[in-house]
Amino acid sequence: MTHSLIISNVTDLDLAQTLDCGQSFRWTRQPDGSFSGVAFGKSVNVSLDGGRLTIHNAPKEDEALWHDYFDLGLDYGMVRRQISGLHPVLKEAAQYAPGIRILRQEPYEALCTFIISQNNNIKRIKGIVSRLCEHFGEPIDGGYAFPTAERMAALTPEDLAPLRAGFRARYLVDAAQKVASGEVVLENCRRLPYEEAQKELMKITGVGVKVADCTLLFGLHRIEAFPVDVWMKRALATLFPGMSPADFGEYAGIAQQYIFHYSRMHPELFAENKKLEK
Repeated sequence: MTHSLIISNVTDLDLAQTLDCGQSFRWTRQPDGSFSGVAFGKSVNVSLDGGRLTIHNAPKEDEALWHDYFDLGLDYGMVRRQISGLHPVLKEAAQYAPGIRILRQEPYEALCTFIISQNNNIKRIKGIVSRLCEHFGEPIDGGYAFPTAERMAALTPEDLAPLRAGFRARYLVDAAQKVASGEVVLENCRRLPYEEAQKELMKITGVGVKVADCTLLFGLHRIEAFPVDVWMKRALATLFPGMSPADFGEYAGIAQQYIFHYSRMHPELFAENKKLEK
């Protein structure tokens, strides 16, 4: 018997904008517009109708987990009003995709998926993550859980060859070993001063500032984080000249997601900039 959990009065959430914007890689859009995916070892299908969020295959006792996962406790309307005053383009970006929320993902999974994301595109990242779970994750009803750090710490980079992850295999094993041994304590990174949290994550081979910032934002909900990749470098240079990540304030990570999505959807804004880069 399957259960359906309904969370009512949901605002400022668009499933496509949130689940397909490059912050999580385990969700697949279905023909009916719903999304199927796995989070925290639970395989579910989610759909949104007006303000009713329906989570199929989820019991009532998981309501707090999913409420937290979609960050429904934060007033994103208030956040948009606050950050829209920083810059007219940011106001436009926030209005363009007001349904983006920052998912509160499992920290180790976020760390691994953003290690995989390096020099990669979303389709390939999803493929590698899917193969990682199929080969090394626990089977669950409807799919596979993300493998634990302890499970992955026992592997070698050669064991990860079926993932076709390339140079990232070595980084994934190092991350697993450092997390499993306690050399890197992810939960501490929720409370450490921001730069110390970055340094803690950067003890892992292959984790630089960008992967650390992504892990902090999407896995540890440090919403002051502002990851800068190629798109964001371009956006800062073209749309926000003279501004730095620090200028976006306490909700910088939410601002970053609005800008990132807006930039990806409007490549024509950067045509001239790309010519200059060549």
